[in-house]
Amino acid sequence: MVAHNPKDWFVWPLHFHRSDTARRLFPWIVGIGAYSALAAWLEMEVWQLTANNNSYVRNISLMHGLLGFVISFLLVFRTNTAYERWWEGRKLWGALVNNSRNLAIKLSALLDPDDEARRAFFRRVIPLYAVALKNHLRSEETRLELFDGLPPALQQKIDLEKHLPNQVAALLIKAVDELHRAGKLSGEQLLFLNSELQSFTDICGACERIKNTPIPYSYSVFIKRFILIYILTLPWGYVFNLGYYVVPIVAFVFYVLASLELIAEEIEEPFGADENDLPLERMAHGIKTHIHELI
Repeated sequence: MVAHNPKDWFVWPLHFHRSDTARRLFPWIVGIGAYSALAAWLEMEVWQLTANNNSYVRNISLMHGLLGFVISFLLVFRTNTAYERWWEGRKLWGALVNNSRNLAIKLSALLDPDDEARRAFFRRVIPLYAVALKNHLRSEETRLELFDGLPPALQQKIDLEKHLPNQVAALLIKAVDELHRAGKLSGEQLLFLNSELQSFTDICGACERIKNTPIPYSYSVFIKRFILIYILTLPWGYVFNLGYYVVPIVAFVFYVLASLELIAEEIEEPFGADENDLPLERMAHGIKTHIHELI
């Protein structure tokens, strides 16, 4: 995720980052500009429609005026839907951070101060859930990262071919249940820890819902097709009013509309590794740091 100052009007707007839509759309912008120049040349020089004042072609611009509201409404809905998915993912990982801290605080108070073995277990396994969830959402195979700091006995209990977050959550619940069976925790204390233990699986399920339910294909294709038709017909109607100035104007309109669609595509999947996706590595590392401080 790119860190920036949203109040800076003079540096970041003029800085073209590698994830900037202008870089990604540059070949398309050049192509649309060349297409607009061709349309202007044909209308003005070859067919001389501007000199003949052809009303049928001139009225094409009326269609764009009518469709402008429709396309702006669709893009606003598209970007809002994508941002809602991004923000929900951020809230879920924020809840994971808070619940990991709460579980560590409660365990630190309930565990015997001299029971270093169990404290070390929870100190390793609670942050492990965030790492396992990150890898699961990104479909990554990172055995070294997942097993970093784990004793061999715990490594043998985790099967990388199965659902990793569920296995880590099961280790935590089993360890807490063993404390209860050994008389280290009372029934009330077990219930006291249950909400945080249960929240891990709830957060994982909500993240999987976002990841596995993309925007419907036909809706996404329709918006792209609508933008393309709108842009390809734009220069034919506005040559009468703009002349060759239609070239940069149409290219800029395409940049704005296509950028909104690109941004929506990128943020609707918030758990990836793109520049605008959530900083899962940083949050997982923060959880690990906090747990080590608390337990």
